[in-house]
Amino acid sequence: MMLLVDSGNTRIKWRVVQGGQVKAEGAAMLDEKAPFAGLAHFAHDITRVAVSSVASEQNCRELEQALSRVTRAPVTFYWSESSRQGLVNSYQDVRKMGADRWHGMVGAWSRYPGGFAVVDAGSAVTVDYVAESGAHIGGYILPGLRMMRRSLKLDAARIGFEHDDQVNTLPGRSTGECANHGLAWLTLGVIERINADARVHNLRRVLLTGGDAQRFVDLGLQAEVRPGLVFEGLQAVAQGGKGE
Repeated sequence: MMLLVDSGNTRIKWRVVQGGQVKAEGAAMLDEKAPFAGLAHFAHDITRVAVSSVASEQNCRELEQALSRVTRAPVTFYWSESSRQGLVNSYQDVRKMGADRWHGMVGAWSRYPGGFAVVDAGSAVTVDYVAESGAHIGGYILPGLRMMRRSLKLDAARIGFEHDDQVNTLPGRSTGECANHGLAWLTLGVIERINADARVHNLRRVLLTGGDAQRFVDLGLQAEVRPGLVFEGLQAVAQGGKGE
């Protein structure tokens, strides 16, 4: 039984797999004292732990300590690579690409070899394009919805708005509407570019993951939602070997 861990900027997500089956999964905030409390039932059956992380070195050490309290299985961190099974990274220094982006692309490539886009709508929004040949065309990193809300609240405190999750993009008629509609309007602009780029680069599929995935769908992104895409790629990499 394998434990897969996706450690992001704000949350830790985990999934227990055995063979081709998902046995359990859960999530916790990065600063929680017991992020793996839900693993108690499976702890003794876990034989290995595979981690995809974009967290700091300090947070990675704390993550290892948290894992050691629930399982004695060896922990291996898997990072971005220059290539895997025909998928080729465009970065000259692959160490500078977030592991979650690479594992999301590997997950997409293992299921749908061919041209596709991977959109991860999390704390930061990442967009990556992969050509039919498997060559990573490149991508984008943008502030996510929560990051933009926090910026408005902290850096423009006089605005003083309460956020909501509506996707109205019409011009606002109050400060709250202007801020909330503006955030949806910005997201809509990103979506329109992704839809247009998919046609330009002949990308047959757009795969969407991340906590704000449904918001992107509601605003018109033509995509297949795959919440566990990073896990799928991480599992493929872990089963193929290499890591540290």
